Amino acid sequence: MFISCPHCEKKSDYVIDFRTIVRFGTYHRTSDSRDVKRYRCLLCKRTFSESTKDTCFGQKKRQKNNAIFEHLASGVSERRTARLLRIQRKTVSRRVKFLGALAHEAIRIQTAETHVTELQFDDLETFEHTKLKPLSVPLALHGKTRQILGFGVAMMAAKGHLAKKSVKKYGVRRDERSRVRKELFKEIAPAIAENAIIKSDSNPYYVQDIKKYFPGREHQTCLGKRGAVTGQGELKKVKYDPIFSLNHTCAMLRANIARLIRKTWCTTKKRERLLDMLAIYAHYHNLQLKKAA
Repeated sequence: MFISCPHCEKKSDYVIDFRTIVRFGTYHRTSDSRDVKRYRCLLCKRTFSESTKDTCFGQKKRQKNNAIFEHLASGVSERRTARLLRIQRKTVSRRVKFLGALAHEAIRIQTAETHVTELQFDDLETFEHTKLKPLSVPLALHGKTRQILGFGVAMMAAKGHLAKKSVKKYGVRRDERSRVRKELFKEIAPAIAENAIIKSDSNPYYVQDIKKYFPGREHQTCLGKRGAVTGQGELKKVKYDPIFSLNHTCAMLRANIARLIRKTWCTTKKRERLLDMLAIYAHYHNLQLKKAA
């Protein structure tokens, strides 16, 4: 196995030469009870190990990562995950950011390798900290396989009887839905087939963006229907729903991400962590679809 120095290779004039690397003993890693080999670079005189370039480098509870991933994607809150696994809440909070970054990259690669023939798109609404600060979650998926292709989180203004209270307490909120939606369309555009069918509800703001990022594709719209009790309003009380795959997936998001459940005390404090949680569930969702296939 060829080994290079992770410290020297950051320099522009570094020449890879295996003869400059020598063995430098081992150390015992208690997290997984493994003996890890160490090396020394004769050029920079610094030492490193086999795990220096590992994505889990520096983690003392790496053996808990899979369990944390499955708990967070199964409707379990961060606090309850920490209690069930008998670890600190801080550990779970750090893993949300870590696992979210890995999940984002996995979804991006998987989407790039997918040939989408039916794209379904819509927005899911939630909030951060309080209902006076609502958020919009644009979601895109493959209509035939239910594979989640991409998503985002956008700030929006409160509506209805909460609008005046929101402005009075938190000021005027920016509407980021258009910008985030365009970023999502731009990201998934290469995976959409030339003859793909795009389905969404009758939101008039979708039309121009779809024409810009998916030119020549057929766009089918359907009128919004009354939500059913099951699915917390995401599933519709109709015999046939043209975007059932999307609405069913949105209902699964609400059921399996603790902070998205309608009546819950688990709330989002930072939009970045909501993005990470969405990525964790989306990756878990796509993995389960692969296993089922």
